[in-house]
Amino acid sequence: MLRYLSKAGDDVTILTTDSKTPTDELPRESFGYDIEHTQGFVFPLYNHITLTFDLPEMKGAKMMERKRPDLIHVTSPGFMLFAGLFYARVMRIPLLLSYHTHLPLYGRNYLGFIPGVEEICWALLRFCHSRADLTLVTSPQMKEEMVANGIPRVDVWRKGIDTVRFDPKFKSEAMRSKMTDGNNDDFLMVYVGRLGAEKRLKDIKPVLEQLPNTRLCIVGTGPQEDELKAHFKGTNTVFTGQLSGDELSSAFASADAFMMPSDSETLGFVVLESMASGVPVVGCAAGGIPDLIRDGDTGFLVQPGDTEGYLNCAKKLMDAKYRREMGVRARAEAEKWGWEAATSVLRNVQYEKALINFHKRAFGGFGSSNTVGVWRLLRMRIARVFQRLRIPGFRKVKGEEDGGSIDAQAQAA
Repeated sequence: MLRYLSKAGDDVTILTTDSKTPTDELPRESFGYDIEHTQGFVFPLYNHITLTFDLPEMKGAKMMERKRPDLIHVTSPGFMLFAGLFYARVMRIPLLLSYHTHLPLYGRNYLGFIPGVEEICWALLRFCHSRADLTLVTSPQMKEEMVANGIPRVDVWRKGIDTVRFDPKFKSEAMRSKMTDGNNDDFLMVYVGRLGAEKRLKDIKPVLEQLPNTRLCIVGTGPQEDELKAHFKGTNTVFTGQLSGDELSSAFASADAFMMPSDSETLGFVVLESMASGVPVVGCAAGGIPDLIRDGDTGFLVQPGDTEGYLNCAKKLMDAKYRREMGVRARAEAEKWGWEAATSVLRNVQYEKALINFHKRAFGGFGSSNTVGVWRLLRMRIARVFQRLRIPGFRKVKGEEDGGSIDAQAQAA
């Protein structure tokens, strides 16, 4: 995204947090844009991420004062979201929130012992996102769910994928040997991503155990890593840890099938990355994944927890010709969704929509049910002008003596 914002000539400044990387190793720029880092803390229930309120430094406020931006774009959920809400409201700057992690499902998986935790999460999302000028989600299904739960002004962020970085050309026998523990001829399933309970990776074990000459490679790290290693002990499973760059591209392209049992994906970029690599995906028919896969054509969709469904799809992909043809179709589908086109829609359509919504809401109130509409407010203001000019037929507007009220209405005599 930054690459194409830079190409378009936009001025962007980035504020982020990372308390786990040494200060001297933190990135300072990307595509010519400055990156500033604010103090943060490791989330105790998920110690692989860093969160921040942008306190006590308030670097965000200093950035706003220095840059006077046309728009603030904040990722959600996260505690920096509250800082973004505060800066946008106090400094009167349009605010766009992009929603990437489905909080209610994470609440259920990690805080399920709290009664009503999913509704608490939805209440928090309504509180925050109803104050945004536009919320972007990553699939039509997620938009429907957000709107159904009372969140206004929601749009779909067109998906994008780097089809140069993820390409079948990265297929490697050396990487395949690493992923299969030297058994290159075996059928190889792969998962790439965060290792957490919400990913439902344990659902893959029965598939692995029932397929002959089959291997599983799990790429990534996360809070459930040790538990998963114990769970898959004694099976044909290799854990590679975190990979990046060409190694990551090669891990995608060198597999026979990508397994995605998670039902918590708002989009699932790894699904697109696997498709771009020419590797068919067996994905969960939940969240944003159905928006990416045409079932039986560019991949497979299976209901959450349906072990037999995953097993049957994996069996079909053991046919090399069938697998290769599906991989070609998956690659062709992924090629339709380049980042340049996605960023063009973002900056030319959706950023503009956020600016328009901001000005509409500033004129007609902040969007709550008690605020007056735009035309009613316009009529009230015109009536006040006529009254002050002592034009016959208009009388003093109720509430004007005490400073006025947005509930006031001009009345003709």
